[in-house]
Amino acid sequence: MTSSARAFGLGTTAALVVASMVGTGVFTTTGFLVRDIGNGPAVLWGWALGGVAALSGALCFGELTAALPENGGEYALLRRIYHPALGFVAAFVSLVVGFAAPVAASALAFGHYAVRAWPWLGASGLGHYLPALLPPELVLGLLLLLSSAVLHSMRVSRGTVGQNLATLLKLALILILLVAGALSVRGGFLAQPGARDLKQALLSPQMAVGLVFISYSYQGWNAAAYVAGETRQPGRTLPRALLLGTLLVTLLYVALNTLFLDAAPRELLSGKVEVAEIAATHLWGPSAGRYVAGLVALGLWSAVGALTMTGPRIYEAVGSHYPRLRWLSVRRPGGGPIAATALQTSLAVVFAISSSFDALLEWAGLTLSILAAVTAAGVFVLRWREPGLERPYRAWGYPLTPVLFLALSSWMIVYGAVGQPLTALAAGVTLALGLLAWFAVREREV
Repeated sequence: MTSSARAFGLGTTAALVVASMVGTGVFTTTGFLVRDIGNGPAVLWGWALGGVAALSGALCFGELTAALPENGGEYALLRRIYHPALGFVAAFVSLVVGFAAPVAASALAFGHYAVRAWPWLGASGLGHYLPALLPPELVLGLLLLLSSAVLHSMRVSRGTVGQNLATLLKLALILILLVAGALSVRGGFLAQPGARDLKQALLSPQMAVGLVFISYSYQGWNAAAYVAGETRQPGRTLPRALLLGTLLVTLLYVALNTLFLDAAPRELLSGKVEVAEIAATHLWGPSAGRYVAGLVALGLWSAVGALTMTGPRIYEAVGSHYPRLRWLSVRRPGGGPIAATALQTSLAVVFAISSSFDALLEWAGLTLSILAAVTAAGVFVLRWREPGLERPYRAWGYPLTPVLFLALSSWMIVYGAVGQPLTALAAGVTLALGLLAWFAVREREV
């Protein structure tokens, strides 16, 4: 990627991080944490701990992407630091677990929340003109998938402007929600005694498993790494974008969950997906639920756009190294990677129609956490093996910050695997399939 093609500045890359992170997870995960952890302050500490882990990881990725500013995220980094096989596995996992399935889930959730926010899009409106096999929620989700793919593959500049505006609007609406919540009288779960004390809850296996859910909600903190090859002054811009975006989202997540937990009692929140709507309805009445549904729908629209922008850059990078996959590198002048975007979107459409991803949260959280930990460890490997490599940015707090990220990730991965063995098996199978795919193309690598 030549410097003339570097179209992304600090604002776009930081907005990309925010848009990639703030999706459906923060609005739907806390109900499961309330059920499993049983202590309101401990749930908040879990969200804060997830933010600390994400910030530590962002510091590591900031150093790596500044030193190795290529498109592809973990694929480019793992290929360069360790071995091409590990990079290819990361790309395979990113396609299936990191992007296509979450894009499909977010698109379906968008349809669900859009119908809740604007009933005329539902069965009595749009659904009246659709066949029975095409519910309006699915149609809206598919339209979002296809329109995002067209926008981000046809013209990079237009996709960038649209993405920035969507992210700014989403943040503004979240801030309105937070201000309104701060001015309301509450007495929810945070004011109730917990089923276990704070220390017991924080050190419990349930907290470690809960961090798997939380880590999924924080996924996207490394989004700027996927467009490193198209970023202006990457050595300066990428670390700042990663840190600014991740810090902002951490603060938003803790503030939002403080609102949710203090708005409604435990019995209403426990095990529920729609915690944001429950909190709003409990505070301000049913009409507020529609506002929050619209807010979540907007967040999902922005998240689908961000994932559609970043994911295909990984497969494009793969195509530049493997001749049989060269078609993934096809671009139109001034546009994004058309073939790679089409591949991810096609797979997402299949997932959306089949809806065969019920355990997506745990599967994606565990699998992606493994790859993120291995990538972050590359800071140690690269400093040891290539001490003379130019590093425009060095991870703040080294070596404590990489150690902290690896320690938190290991705790979560080990307890998550023990507590959810089927999820761990699915993660292992996904990694193995990626390795088998690499063996099928490795002889043709250039």
